[in-house]
Amino acid sequence: MTSTGANIAPHVPVLVNEVIAALALQSGDTVVDGTFGAGGYTRALLAGGAGRVIGFDRDPDAIQAGQSLAPEAVESGRLALIEERFSQMDRLLAERGIGQVDAIALDIGVSSMQLDRPERGFSFQGDGPLDMRMSKSGLTAAEYLNSADEAEIVRVLRDFGEEPRARAIARAIVAARPVERTAELAAIVRRAAGFRPGQKSDPATRTFQAIRIHLNAELEELEQGLEAAERALKPGGRLAVVTFHSLEDRIVKRFLRERSGATPAGSRHRPTLSDPNQPTFERVAKPVSPSEPELAANPRARSARLRSAVRTSAPPRHNRSWERLQ
Repeated sequence: MTSTGANIAPHVPVLVNEVIAALALQSGDTVVDGTFGAGGYTRALLAGGAGRVIGFDRDPDAIQAGQSLAPEAVESGRLALIEERFSQMDRLLAERGIGQVDAIALDIGVSSMQLDRPERGFSFQGDGPLDMRMSKSGLTAAEYLNSADEAEIVRVLRDFGEEPRARAIARAIVAARPVERTAELAAIVRRAAGFRPGQKSDPATRTFQAIRIHLNAELEELEQGLEAAERALKPGGRLAVVTFHSLEDRIVKRFLRERSGATPAGSRHRPTLSDPNQPTFERVAKPVSPSEPELAANPRARSARLRSAVRTSAPPRHNRSWERLQ
């Protein structure tokens, strides 16, 4: 994959074969790629028989680069790219005269295209400005860290990075302000966490994840995106979601469990709540992880997990009760 954004070099997305299998494409299907990124899933969808793919991405670089992914598909109308959050898919599809679709693929989190470009500020593997904005608009990571109070930074590191040394790291960030570069932030975190070269994991990873998730409201976007997918899928439509850490996977797992009527049985301490709604999803598959050959070829896939299900004919839910399920 190139780092310029001018063109998208061929690449294989995580769990691509498993995603295509879960979507069970039929010739002529209309499919949503809710997280277009570098276009890997879209390429596979077009090759796998999809009649039309609608790709969403809030990153303007991804949309611009995607125009050259399959020019003939764009020209013929088989591929349409929309610069917007995937949580808005049902509304935007309706605005374009598209009713419900046959399948939806979601690949949650930051894309390799964003990680591999130091100027986007998502990774500490190469030094760059502390940015992390998926949409290239709004508050940058530097602006956030240089203005938020210590308690707020602690909360973000704990909630979105599951960081055990959140307080020490937040204190170090505040003491070092202004913080402007990715390498600078990584060094601050490592000192505060007592990192030593040769340790298995770099504590800066958790801090970068937490700040990125917070700035881009990624978990809220996922929650709303799952509901949008429920509304956008026709009866028999297939949903496939790939996540990369436990916070994301937990949300997808809870959503599909509740929407399929598979909530845990009650007990005398916690009685089962009656649910008047019909299940909106069925055939919820067991989670799938990358194979050993895929992990060997792409170490970034190590935490990926695919969950999939099939839409029933029941009307979509109008509440957010699933978020409160444990």
